[in-house]
Amino acid sequence: MPDRLTIIQLVPEMHGGGVERGTVEVNAALVTAGHRSIVISAGGRLVEQVVADGGEHIELPIGRKALTTFRCIRKLRQIAEREKVDIFHARSRVPAWVAYLAWKRMPRGKRPAFVTTVHGLNSVSFYSKVMTKGQRVEVVSNTVRDYVLKSYPDTDASKLVLIYRGVDPAEFPFGYQPPEAWRTAWEAQHPQLCDKFVVTLAGRLTRLKGHHDLINAIDALRQQGLSAHGLIVGGEDPRRKQYAQELRDTVARRGLTDHITFTGHRSDIRDILAVSGAVVSLSTKPESFGRSVLEALRLGRPVVGYDHGGVGEVLGAVYPPGLTPLGDHAALVAALARIARGDSPPPQPTYRFLLSDMLEKTLAMYQEVAAHHRTTSQW
Repeated sequence: MPDRLTIIQLVPEMHGGGVERGTVEVNAALVTAGHRSIVISAGGRLVEQVVADGGEHIELPIGRKALTTFRCIRKLRQIAEREKVDIFHARSRVPAWVAYLAWKRMPRGKRPAFVTTVHGLNSVSFYSKVMTKGQRVEVVSNTVRDYVLKSYPDTDASKLVLIYRGVDPAEFPFGYQPPEAWRTAWEAQHPQLCDKFVVTLAGRLTRLKGHHDLINAIDALRQQGLSAHGLIVGGEDPRRKQYAQELRDTVARRGLTDHITFTGHRSDIRDILAVSGAVVSLSTKPESFGRSVLEALRLGRPVVGYDHGGVGEVLGAVYPPGLTPLGDHAALVAALARIARGDSPPPQPTYRFLLSDMLEKTLAMYQEVAAHHRTTSQW
């Protein structure tokens, strides 16, 4: 039986988001496998889930971009020594700096192993380079792997570990349909969507998500005689309220107020995706993976997305008909029109990008790095 490990995952906060969801999933897998799992963050609503799954949480403000954050270095070093931690796993840049500096100040014989995960395509800088300092550097897609090697060419490629993000098919079952009560409430709240070809773009209202491209596409589809309706699902970023108003003004100016709906933040995204005619991913900046794309495809909903970054990687592997060149408006409209008319093949069930594979590979990485750490003096 593998050795029991004590592993600390370090994230800024535990309120929500892909990184935090992954932290919760790995926490549960560690506990199930008989390991000790500790999460360190500034707290948040997902802490309750960490503890409920058998993990532990230590509250430290390790994610604030402030000099006072570095007071956590000594505390983290004390925690590592007291709890006999085997691995630090940093998932974000500020926590990575805290962990790295704590790790460097520990005697070699008492250091835990140090692992990082590059979840995003951050700006290239000395500050971001800390994510390449891990003895193992997990990358969540080939897009991220290429980014790391191109941006930081002195990185040892042999220490990069590719572990794709994964979705649980039990949570996103193929062909899923929402409960009748949900559907009734949804149709009562949004009668304008009934009998329409609903095109959904999910994500916070930030400029990089490509909302203007969706607005243009809905306009073009309607000009072709298709009863298309755009559905923008996501809350306003408090720092970008002007952009949210810009979108609403554009919709009104184009005469599309009755054909594009803003839902605000929703917690029932699975149900919304399941009743959508198509889902789009139109980010102008390449994404590191594309989990929302995969979730929609797992439900059996067609997805159209720009062929770059992790979204292009996922669509290329699971649903190539959904690929369109970056910024090609005509190709985007044509792909959506084919889906609306029933001329595009529907997604098929896939066994790629499973959550179980992600967790199995993550735990194997932990065992490998811990074993290597014990047997070499170079670390």
